Amino acid sequence: LSSPLPKMVKHNNIIPNQHFRKDWQRYVKTWFNQPAQKKIRRNRRIAKAKAVAPRPVSLLRPVVRCPTVKYNSKVRLGRGFTKDELQAAGILPRQALSIGIAIDPRRRNRSQEGFDANVRRLKEYKQRLVIFPKKSSVRKKGDSSPAELAKAQQVFDREVIPVKRTTAHPPPREITDEEREMSVFGKQRWALTDEKMWGIREKRQKEKEEKARNAKK
Repeated sequence: LSSPLPKMVKHNNIIPNQHFRKDWQRYVKTWFNQPAQKKIRRNRRIAKAKAVAPRPVSLLRPVVRCPTVKYNSKVRLGRGFTKDELQAAGILPRQALSIGIAIDPRRRNRSQEGFDANVRRLKEYKQRLVIFPKKSSVRKKGDSSPAELAKAQQVFDREVIPVKRTTAHPPPREITDEEREMSVFGKQRWALTDEKMWGIREKRQKEKEEKARNAKK
């Protein structure tokens, strides 16, 4: 007996062509050097700290808000201070970089609150700042006293002055009786109505006062 003929695929489909011999090892990424790189980065940080000592390892940077509505509740370090912020804190822009303060000529102050916070940050830095003389034998105006020099410590952190980050979520608490009785939906509806009607109500009030004045005449 002859063997049955193999069945052909139906319709105009692609011919089966499975790829089971790909060189997958070539695309695998390994991280066996991770512990060694960690040690190398640590040694580099130590070497940098020794090279710039007794100055801080990083520059002082401003506190800024993250962009977009999604992230603007969070604060982070910016690139540098504006000239207006430096002038308000009593620091010359040309002197700022020499005492470890970063400058960003492109940044603009968009809010008074952010401007005041960065000015306070600069003033706090000035109070903590210890300026060493170029020569120990020659002291110039603005150099710190010998007692301050003896107490000076190098700052190794990336944030020279830590940024105060507040959590947006309040701690859990019990619901009060007033909150249980209050209708949040009704309060929202009244707020929307007030927002929509304030101009009409103001116009009506003015017309009412004008009629009252005309009636007296």
